[in-house]
Amino acid sequence: MKLRPIATNFTLKDHVYDRLREAITEMDIYARDADLRLDERSLAEQLGISRTPLRDAIARLEGDGLVSVVPRKGIYVRRKSREEILEMIIAWAALESMAARLAAETATDAEIASLRKIAAKYTGETASTHISEYSDDNIKFHQRILEISKCTMLKTMADALFLHMHAVRLRAMGEGDRLHRSIVDHAEIIEALETRDPELAALRVREHTMRLHDHVRRTWMRLEISTKDNLSKDNLNTA
Repeated sequence: MKLRPIATNFTLKDHVYDRLREAITEMDIYARDADLRLDERSLAEQLGISRTPLRDAIARLEGDGLVSVVPRKGIYVRRKSREEILEMIIAWAALESMAARLAAETATDAEIASLRKIAAKYTGETASTHISEYSDDNIKFHQRILEISKCTMLKTMADALFLHMHAVRLRAMGEGDRLHRSIVDHAEIIEALETRDPELAALRVREHTMRLHDHVRRTWMRLEISTKDNLSKDNLNTA
């Protein structure tokens, strides 16, 4: 994890928390060789702060479910289990499909056009050579649907899921034909919104998200094993 130093003219506790949360959500934590351990001394040095505000921020991140503090072992970025990920995807599908329904009914033409602007940046070839960048814009695309639904509660609930879904999508995007399928799905979602068809827009979003669910269910069979292996290796190193 790489961090920029904290500017001292901000509220320190909140700013440290925001900076760490941002860095963690951008990590590829579901990669098979991911290093999940966080070194407290290194984090404090990178941020240019003492360990007291850092520990306060880590406690908040633990409450968010983003890290685990293991006594006498260290601090680890927390992977969700496969079952937890599958449930999060189902919840995301429910929230965003309703947002798409509302957006088809109430969003302005300009707001819907903003989705096409995000999607138009990529073809299958350009996306495949910029997977990390596409993954970020992919999340922006889905967040934008929630924004133009104009339902604040839906977006608030989805933002909580987003904290954990970013890393899931980052790994999945590079697997199989997920990237190409994503580009096609986004185009179909936009078309449904432009034709002002609430039922079709909700269906397209739900089908798109549930394809991720099916992919994770079929192919992420060793997720829990690899997480335990990572912790076991660290335990051997600290024994």
